[in-house]
Amino acid sequence: MSTPTQRLAELGLTLPPVAKPLAAYTPAITVGNQVWVSGQLPLRDGKLVATGRLGDAVEPAEGAEAAKVAALNALAAVADQAGGLDNVARILKAVVFVASTTDFTAQPQVANGASELLGEVFGTPHVRSAVGVAVLPIDAPVEVELVAELAAR
Repeated sequence: MSTPTQRLAELGLTLPPVAKPLAAYTPAITVGNQVWVSGQLPLRDGKLVATGRLGDAVEPAEGAEAAKVAALNALAAVADQAGGLDNVARILKAVVFVASTTDFTAQPQVANGASELLGEVFGTPHVRSAVGVAVLPIDAPVEVELVAELAAR
């Protein structure tokens, strides 16, 4: 059976550096056998991969890709706390915030960009919320929070 790191590599992905906080918070903390990750934006090389709201400037497929990037950034924060991605048993919960117009109702499909990546890397299900919001920091289209369970050591 392959490890989360190997599955990530099979997808042609690597973990980015942990994103620097935009305000007064820490990217992640460990409590007991869980890692709680602050909301992560879809930043690649310090720049948003898309800006604006779903239902307006951002198409659903573009939003799903942004959610995948944000989830990858969240996994980087998890791995940093866990001492590596292979020390993570599974993702317990994902919360995906989707900046969207009042008539946009496909938040779950946008959030699938994050959930599908997490499923491919860990091979286990997780619970999830997909929440439509008016606006996100620095005009990001999505933001992803995670709660992960550490592997027994």
